[in-house]
Amino acid sequence: MNVRVVEKAVSFVKRQKKPFRVNMFRVSLQNFFVSLTRQYQPIYIVGLGADPLQLGLVNSIGGIASTAISMPTGWLADKYGIRSLFLLGTPLVAFGCLIFALSSDWLMTIPALFVTLLSLQILNTVCPMVCGNYLEMKERATGMQLCDTISAIPGVVSPMVSAVIITWFGGLTPEGIRPLYWLQTIGFLLLFLLVLRHYRDTIERKARFKDEKKFVGDIRQILVRGKNVKRWILYRALSSTSWFVSLTYLPLFLADVKGADQFVLGEMAAVSMIVPLILGIPVGILADTIGRKKAIYMATSFYLISILLLIYAPNSTILLISGFLQGFLTLGLVTQETISQELVPTSLLGTWWGILSLSSGVVSVLGPILGGFIWSFLGPVYVFLFILLIEVSKVDLLWLSMPETLKMKVK
Repeated sequence: MNVRVVEKAVSFVKRQKKPFRVNMFRVSLQNFFVSLTRQYQPIYIVGLGADPLQLGLVNSIGGIASTAISMPTGWLADKYGIRSLFLLGTPLVAFGCLIFALSSDWLMTIPALFVTLLSLQILNTVCPMVCGNYLEMKERATGMQLCDTISAIPGVVSPMVSAVIITWFGGLTPEGIRPLYWLQTIGFLLLFLLVLRHYRDTIERKARFKDEKKFVGDIRQILVRGKNVKRWILYRALSSTSWFVSLTYLPLFLADVKGADQFVLGEMAAVSMIVPLILGIPVGILADTIGRKKAIYMATSFYLISILLLIYAPNSTILLISGFLQGFLTLGLVTQETISQELVPTSLLGTWWGILSLSSGVVSVLGPILGGFIWSFLGPVYVFLFILLIEVSKVDLLWLSMPETLKMKVK
C-alpha cells in the first residue's frame, strides 16, 4: 500500500462522521479478540471430549441463540439506537468468554457458545447499520472495504499471538488454549468502556416511532417490496451456510486430517487477513465503479480455488496458499453487505438487518449439525465439497436473479 493510497484513506476517514470513525476502531479491536480463538475453538471443544458430530451439535445449539435475537436486534437498534445495542452486546461477549475459560468438559461449552453467539449476533447485526446510516451511497462500498481493511490489521497479528500463547501453555490442548479465553474476557470489558465513553448516535431515531408502528408492520413493508428482497434472503442464507460450516470444521480438518500444528493454524489465519488488508480498498473502489456483482464474482472465484487447494494440499506450503486465498471470502462478504444496504430504504435498515440476521441464524443452527453428519457418515473431505457446492449455487443465484444495485434507486 503506497503513500498516496494511505493519504487517500486517511482523508476519507477524516471527512466521515465520528460514529463511523469510532466504530472502525471498535470493530478492529473486536476482530483482534475474536480472532484469538477462532482457529482453535473447535479443537478446544473436541479436546474437552466432544466428537465431530457433538461439535456440530454444540455449534447448532449456540446458533439457536443468534436466531432468537436476530429479528428484534435491528428493530431495537432503530428504536433505541445503535449505541444501546453495542453496550448490551459487548459485556455479554465477555461473559460468554468467561464461561469458556471456566469450562471443564464439552457440555459446559454449550452455554458458553450460546451466550457468545447471541451477543456477537447483536454486535454484528448493528455494526453494518453504522455504514448504512453514516456513509453516502456513492462511496459506501469503498467505506465498508476500508473499514474491513483497517480492521484486518489486528487479524493478521492475533492468530500468531495465540499460537505463541498456546505453545507457552502446552500446545493444542484445552489447557494450552484456555488462556486465550481469559484474554478475550478482559478485552471485551475494555471494549465496553470504549463504547461507553466515545460512541454516540447522531441520527434522530425516534420520530418514526411517534405512531407506535409495530415491529411486524416494518417486516411487512420490507417483504412486500418484491422478488429482489426474497431472493437476497435466500442468497444470504446460502452464504451463511458456507461460512458457518467452514468456521466449525476447518480448524478440525487442518489439525486431524492435514496434521497442522498451532503455528500452521495461526499462519493460515494470519495470511487470510492479508488479502482484505491489501485489496480491500481497491475492491471497494472497483465495486463502486463496475458494480457489486462483478466484484463478488471475482472474489468468490479465488475462494473456490482455496477450497480445492485445501482438499488436495500435500504440505503446509499449499495450506498457506489456500489460507491466503481464503481471504477473498472476506472481500466478497463485505461487498455482499453493500448490496444488502441498498435493497431497502435507510429508514428500514434496522428491521431489514434483523430479517437477514434471522436467516443467518437459522443456518447457524442447521449448518454445523449438517456438517457434523457429513463428516461422520461420509468423511471430512465431503464437508468441503459441500461448501464448494454451496458457493457455486449462490453465485448462480446472484448471476441469474439479482439486479446490480450500484445505481439502483430504492424508494
